[in-house]
Amino acid sequence: MVDLNGRVALVTGGGKGIGRGISSALAAAGAAVAVNYAADRPAAEAAVASIVGNGGRAVTVAGDVGSPDDVERMFQQANAALGPVDTLVNNAAVYSFQPFEDVTPSEFDRQYRTNVLGVFLTCQTFVKQVPEGGGSIVNISTSDISSNTPGSALYTSTKGALTTLTRVLANELGPQNIRVNAVAPGATDTEGARALGLINDENVARVVATTPLGRLGQAGDVGSAVALLASQDAAWITGDVVFASGGLR
Repeated sequence: MVDLNGRVALVTGGGKGIGRGISSALAAAGAAVAVNYAADRPAAEAAVASIVGNGGRAVTVAGDVGSPDDVERMFQQANAALGPVDTLVNNAAVYSFQPFEDVTPSEFDRQYRTNVLGVFLTCQTFVKQVPEGGGSIVNISTSDISSNTPGSALYTSTKGALTTLTRVLANELGPQNIRVNAVAPGATDTEGARALGLINDENVARVVATTPLGRLGQAGDVGSAVALLASQDAAWITGDVVFASGGLR
């Protein structure tokens, strides 16, 4: 059983989908969790209520990860309510899928602002307030950095940048006893995927047929991998990318 008792985690975009699965898994392992949201306050509050109802500690923290001022406030609120954050999970992301030639400058800016700049800002702020003993950063990438699906050039390129950042920061922050890893989920059944029409009979059948473990991923599958990487059970792991994808590459 992964043990995160005494730890304080901030999960960006932690109120729904994969983020909620991560928040729930960290709380179940004993961490106090700050559940960040940018717009969907009810979802974040529901995630917190579920954690508290199961005996855990959690609060909501509002903020856009692409805004330096918002990021500072997020950490200040988490610190005031729960104590210094020693576990950062960069899950917040925006996405859309289209042929390469249809990518617009505005959509490029939107995705890179949240998916890449947002991670720079949260990591910079995390390092300024991390406890003396160090901590852990887990970035959420995508298995598409390996499978390279047509139509995903923009989104996957942001996650490719995030994956490289993970490895560089592992080297840069290691002397401060800060471990940095990434989890790369495969096709996962979430509200967002359903809203985009990605979860339908045809797509599910195709994914299941090409996934060695023979099913669609669930948010909890990703949460379990994040909890493990954040824990002392992974104390000798940094700069790595773990595929939580059922073997799908």
